[in-house]
Amino acid sequence: MSVVFYTWYDSPVGRLLLAGSPAGLSLVSFSRGKHAVSVGSHWIEERKVFSSAIEQLEEYFAGKRRRFELVLRPHGSQFQRAVWTELQTISYGETISYKDLAQRIGKPKAVRAVGAANGANPIPIIIPCHRVIGSKGSLTGFGGGLPLKKRLLELESCQLSLL
Repeated sequence: MSVVFYTWYDSPVGRLLLAGSPAGLSLVSFSRGKHAVSVGSHWIEERKVFSSAIEQLEEYFAGKRRRFELVLRPHGSQFQRAVWTELQTISYGETISYKDLAQRIGKPKAVRAVGAANGANPIPIIIPCHRVIGSKGSLTGFGGGLPLKKRLLELESCQLSLL
């Protein structure tokens, strides 16, 4: 069994649990909501492991970072990892539909499966699942709740308008 390190980060959108190892970040969890993750009984608290992730998150929330440069180690199926990899190609401030995302990964009929994989994203914000919206432009599903999804999209659109 590998060692899991964790720390808490008090972000502008609430307290976030970061977990992983020196080999990479595997989890960002909102402290509240139906997808909130609890600290494992054998996890070790160690903030230094996440100093780069915290620095980049602070830059993101300050509008100074548009793309994260971190080693990520999300745990999931091959299909989920394909969806999460594609999510990282969605540009800052851009949104796409679940249907578009399914087409991008070469599975145009797998819209629901893509939605489920998007919802299972263990590293939200950094793997930008908040940039995926309903086909008619509606905000749908987000582990941190729809108000937070809206806030993240507004943060990105406001920063773009300042340029």
